[in-house]
Amino acid sequence: MEFAYHSEQEKKIILELREFKKDMPAFMEDFFVFLNNDVSAKTRLGYARDIKIFFNYLANEERDFPTDITKFTMDDLRRVDAKILNRYAEYLSFYLRDVSTKNDKNMTVETFNHDRGISRKLSAIRKLFKYYYQQEELPSNPTELVNNPKIHEKSIIRLEPDEVAKLLDAVDSGEGLTERQAKYHEFTKLRDAAIITTLLGTGMRVSECVGIDMQHIDFDNNAFLIIRKGGKEQIIYFGDEVEKALKAYLEVRDDMEVVPGNEDALFLSIQRKRIGVRAVEKLVKKYSSLVTSVKKITPHKLRSTYGTNLYRATTDIYLVADVLGHTDVNTTKKHYADMADANRRRAANAIKLRED
Repeated sequence: MEFAYHSEQEKKIILELREFKKDMPAFMEDFFVFLNNDVSAKTRLGYARDIKIFFNYLANEERDFPTDITKFTMDDLRRVDAKILNRYAEYLSFYLRDVSTKNDKNMTVETFNHDRGISRKLSAIRKLFKYYYQQEELPSNPTELVNNPKIHEKSIIRLEPDEVAKLLDAVDSGEGLTERQAKYHEFTKLRDAAIITTLLGTGMRVSECVGIDMQHIDFDNNAFLIIRKGGKEQIIYFGDEVEKALKAYLEVRDDMEVVPGNEDALFLSIQRKRIGVRAVEKLVKKYSSLVTSVKKITPHKLRSTYGTNLYRATTDIYLVADVLGHTDVNTTKKHYADMADANRRRAANAIKLRED
């Protein structure tokens, strides 16, 4: 079955990646061919962006490297050692970069990276050096001598059950919205309720949600067919509350005159086009701000809320990992370690060795 949204997104990413490759050293072509068989197009684009930052650093901040990164050769890569990489890691915490505006004007912006951002950018460089070392193009892999920044885990933000109820009530009523927001609310409340209920009731990612097509819903089994991270198709199921919200929205969705090319899209914007990730992020922020001023709620936090509720109900970490689409259960364990500890505490007194 064709997934229109994901096909279009893939095309856009591939075209953007091709533009990126034009500004990269010629020897990088082999690396991108390798990535083509190893990771998704979105991940390849992320690697390309991060590696370009590295080459720009060498060209502008280090001595004896070409100032034009398209002129870099494998010999230049061989001259990169652990000292340079450590200086690069320090550079990543703050640097200036040129960006193009919509009017094709260049402007310089300040860029900050904390530990996670630095670690992610270094991982792209590790991938690069590991590949050429394994291809015997490099005599050694200096990235093995560079430590990752220590990541300080943040507490998982999620909504409590009473906050979930308040959020859904806020979507239904629109109470507390500004005058301008209230004007649009009458036209979008059924869609907004369907989106937020779907996110809270399935734990799917926001990109998976906006990518749903009309033909990907099966009300006979209350199931969606979605594209998971990495391009894997998966069927996920939803309960009665999601079904009710979806059917209420579909009653108005079926009467909409849709912009050509968007006929398959389940969730539509006010412009009658497929709704985007950013628009969903904004609507979640709009309604959640009516419920809590302390927690910064995003679609991902709604996903965490679902994972929390599912784990509390089942105490089955493997089920949670499967439903959330985590390829590694350790990712799930990391997010729900606090509840796992609470379960272990309950287990301490669950078994009686002697009758009182």
